[in-house]
Amino acid sequence: MLLTVNHLSYFQSIVMGLLQGVTELFPVSSLGHGIIVPGLLHWNNMVSAQTSKESFFLAFLVALHVGTAIGLIVYYVSTWRDIVLGTLRQLGRVRRDGISALTNLDNADPNYRLLVLLIIATIPVGLVGLVFEHKLRVLFAKPSYAAGFLVVNGFLMAGGELLRRRSMGRHAAAVRIESTTALQAATVGSSQILALFAGISRSGASMVAGLLRGYSHEDAARFSFLLATPVILLAGVYKITDFLGPNGDGVRLQSLVGAVVAGVAAYLSVRFLSTWFHTRTLWPFAIYSVIAGGASLIYFAN
Repeated sequence: MLLTVNHLSYFQSIVMGLLQGVTELFPVSSLGHGIIVPGLLHWNNMVSAQTSKESFFLAFLVALHVGTAIGLIVYYVSTWRDIVLGTLRQLGRVRRDGISALTNLDNADPNYRLLVLLIIATIPVGLVGLVFEHKLRVLFAKPSYAAGFLVVNGFLMAGGELLRRRSMGRHAAAVRIESTTALQAATVGSSQILALFAGISRSGASMVAGLLRGYSHEDAARFSFLLATPVILLAGVYKITDFLGPNGDGVRLQSLVGAVVAGVAAYLSVRFLSTWFHTRTLWPFAIYSVIAGGASLIYFAN
């Protein structure tokens, strides 16, 4: 018998934590799968909770996001350490060069420059998310909608790969992240806004934007995963009151279990994908999205 409190079982929390940790990094939409899978499993408590303005699912989602972000931070701990040290070195130049040491990125410490680019890339989706995230989640939190957007996600990645192939026919080498400008970072970051629609992948959208910018698949994935860390973490921290408030009553232990599973799954997923994109592309994930989304559309239409 499943142990349940407030309509959330530990089994459900483990399954959803695993789903979140894997599909947040794999470019197949964690939010879309988080809506489709409960529908397929007839977990009516979770399906109805996702369309409610106030429910335990909000508290549960906070924990899963924080767990996923921690998994990413652990994997990229050396990169974030270098960013912190580089930022401190750059701050040390302020006394000599004035405020221009923080605003002039041309001669800045590379790790400080990366931090600034990540911040700039995070601002667009952060601002739009603050205004529209909850409304869009409630409006489109239906399995049929998520399935439709998952199909769109597949075509988005396939289109990105085709355009990338044509572009690389004219350029001998991929563009490096280090040469990214502030405007280009904002453009790549803005692509994450698409992921506010359940079924569109955050990592998929930002990777496609990176590929069209001229990145290699490896660099597009790395920038996407680094960019995902503050976005996912801030999304969880911003909603922490849902976890600590009445919505979290009775489900906090289940949520913590889900968060641990999500963190471990995220760590293993980014480790696998970082190797995958050394030599491989988005095509398998594009094909999966179209097939899985199309099959789900047919299932939920009946």
